[in-house]
Amino acid sequence: MGILKHPYDREILRLAVPAFGGLVAEPLFLLADSAIVGRLGTTVQAGLGIAGQALTTIVGLCIFLAYGTTAAVARQMGAGHLKDAVRQGIDGIWLALAIGGGLIVLGMPLVPWIVDLFGSTAPVQPAAKTYLWVSLFGIPGMLVVLAGTGGMRGMQDTRTPFYVSVGAFTLNLALNSLFVLGLGWGIAGSAGGTVIAQTVGGAVYIGAVLRGARRHGALLRPDVHGVRVAATSGVALIARTVSLQVVLVSATAIAAHQGTSQLAAYGVGSRIWRFLALALDAIAIAGQAITGRCLGASDVRAVRGATRRMMVWGMGGGAVFGLVIVTALPWLPNLFTHDPAVRKLLLGSLIIIAAMQPIAGVVFVLDGVLIGAGDMRYLALAGTVSMAVFLPIAWLVYTVGGGLAGLWLTITLWVIARLITLGVRARGGAWMVTGAVRG
Repeated sequence: MGILKHPYDREILRLAVPAFGGLVAEPLFLLADSAIVGRLGTTVQAGLGIAGQALTTIVGLCIFLAYGTTAAVARQMGAGHLKDAVRQGIDGIWLALAIGGGLIVLGMPLVPWIVDLFGSTAPVQPAAKTYLWVSLFGIPGMLVVLAGTGGMRGMQDTRTPFYVSVGAFTLNLALNSLFVLGLGWGIAGSAGGTVIAQTVGGAVYIGAVLRGARRHGALLRPDVHGVRVAATSGVALIARTVSLQVVLVSATAIAAHQGTSQLAAYGVGSRIWRFLALALDAIAIAGQAITGRCLGASDVRAVRGATRRMMVWGMGGGAVFGLVIVTALPWLPNLFTHDPAVRKLLLGSLIIIAAMQPIAGVVFVLDGVLIGAGDMRYLALAGTVSMAVFLPIAWLVYTVGGGLAGLWLTITLWVIARLITLGVRARGGAWMVTGAVRG
């Protein structure tokens, strides 16, 4: 316990450790899929890379269900309005169900167009379309998990999301092994196992919401005004998320145009990168909860102190994860593919991914703090600026044949641009608006 000398260390760890377990479970779904589907060949692996990025983009645009709910609920908690905090969590669940149902209806006829958008080769497309089409049915469960997770984090409870995520991941791994390796259902079996696991996770959160509503006397029926507020308050956060997804989708499209081996290697590398990002995001989740609660209680000094300490934790955590990746380099590529060309490309990608982790750790902390403060408009602006840095450089790297290593170096420049834009904002004080509701 000697290392926990700072006043905020225990609270950061109390929130971050279970949040870590909850966060890494979701990318572990795709990593497990990659390891299992990799046994089906490079073409199918590349198809999973396309479908996985498309699905991540669709669901990622709805991340405001988690982040916005965390900030709003935490502020109400800090102000001592417990019943209102629960009510905001319920509104988030209703909004998640409405959006999830709409995405199934709208997404099904668009699956071929979405896959074609990435510019993949013809042999890759059937696997990508199959995985994406089946996965659409899991979106309502995924979005309920997002909203439920956000509500729990806002209530300063990161343990429940951890238990749900671990349970869902375990179920996903078991079902995918059965459907793909046991029953031979191919990539459709992999998608089906994930759909079932995500739906069960969503059902668990709905049960938790029902119990919380009874405990605190909150109404369960949808509050039209509350749902509308939850939707409109997320507009700026959606804009911020769109800028992130444009970068990630563009990177996937560039990898797809480089060739099947490059796409397969990028797909695995991007999922490892996402796994590390969400692992580091555990500290950012603590930042969301602590910042929202402290601003709700009008304790600006605590926000400053906790932010500085979490930046130290973010950089240190990133350095540790980078070292882990470097240590695992001799065997990690072999875990996901038997193709020598893909293994070589993945090896080079992982070296760059490992090097960027300390910077990424600070970026995610600052992002979480500003989300917790409800500073969504600036986050949208910062995301747009960072995207504007990435796109022309990525295009240049592609046109001059910079390869997969050049693409990952460009992603690193994008992360540095985010560090600069978020760091400038965090040094000021305009984002620290106090009270139960941000004005």
